[in-house]
Amino acid sequence: MPWRQTLPDLWLLSDERNDAALEGALGRLPRGSGFVYRHYHLPAEARRARFDALSGEARRLGHLVVLAADSWSDVEEWGGDGLYGADDAVVGVRPPSLLWLARAHDADEIATANRHRADGIFLSPVFPTRSHPGTATLGSKAFHSLARTSEAPIIALGGMTRERAAELGWPRWGAIDGLS
Repeated sequence: MPWRQTLPDLWLLSDERNDAALEGALGRLPRGSGFVYRHYHLPAEARRARFDALSGEARRLGHLVVLAADSWSDVEEWGGDGLYGADDAVVGVRPPSLLWLARAHDADEIATANRHRADGIFLSPVFPTRSHPGTATLGSKAFHSLARTSEAPIIALGGMTRERAAELGWPRWGAIDGLS
């Protein structure tokens, strides 16, 4: 897939906590960054309306837009560039034009993403994060060890900021709070 060569280095993920700051955060991202729209907290109609507004802004700024969804048909219907989710939860046949970004927290989930040919994998949590307080983190050593097992580009997630990405020595990363 061509996405493997062109996957953005920087990813903003939406969340209930950063909703009010998303337009500004999208505007601060370098052109060609990625945006993962989650907004699980909204009812279906409001979630779609917010997606339409944010995806329009993201595209105007030259960003890729990926939808957290359970079906490929939702991604196609909503006009996303790809799907963010676990392969075992996704319904339907993947259209060849759409990107798939898997989520992984351990070697088994990376192996599953490898088998199903993910275009990229969000590996988390690298560092402590507000979204999952008290959760065990990978830390730099385990992150790098797991990243080496991936056939797809790894996107570091969990407590990430520009400083943490530099500390980790990893070019491709995403954040909720760290970019909002």
